[in-house]
Amino acid sequence: MVIAEIKSLKDIKKMIENFKRVLIVGCGECVSVCLTGGQKQVELLSSALRISSRNNKEKRILKGKTISRQCEPKYLENIKKDIEESDAVLSMACGAGVQALSEKFRKIPVFPAMNTKFIGVSDEEGNFIEMCAACGDCILSLTGGICPVTRCPKGLLNGPCGGSKNGKCEANPETPCAWLLIYERMKELDKIDDLKNINSPKDWSKNMRPGKLKAGI
Repeated sequence: MVIAEIKSLKDIKKMIENFKRVLIVGCGECVSVCLTGGQKQVELLSSALRISSRNNKEKRILKGKTISRQCEPKYLENIKKDIEESDAVLSMACGAGVQALSEKFRKIPVFPAMNTKFIGVSDEEGNFIEMCAACGDCILSLTGGICPVTRCPKGLLNGPCGGSKNGKCEANPETPCAWLLIYERMKELDKIDDLKNINSPKDWSKNMRPGKLKAGI
């Protein structure tokens, strides 16, 4: 899922300081799962901004709404009236949601309340870990389902650099060496010999921006 974290209250207040009627829009998908941009977080941010506005004697009207997905136009229709009644919008979605709102409602400024971090998964302790760089040329079939592009800080495609110590990365001692993980996984799969094959350099042309994809097969 897409992982995002909320910006500081100071940064958020700076973005909306010149607007009186502000709509805070939450997203019910990725950022809701990682507990940063769902309905509860909309309520918490609304409350924090109201308290701040009251303390600073600012006359600001804040309203909160949460929709299923901000990245799909059909769901944006559900908040059309609320947005048209607002001077500005604070989006608690990933960067895609912010841009979808901006494209749909071109006369209303839309500001990001979140910092989009990465595509990741949750471990058993509830921490979110980056797993995918959306590189457009997946090689997980060659590396036992572990991505060296993302999980190796150096993005090495053909084995470890030799700088790891006690199974940890030399760039970050708290990070497991991705290629040690790959080796252990390939050993479990009885595919160690496959690691003798040399992977070709990354074809970054498949990662051209902006990316496009037509739905369906």
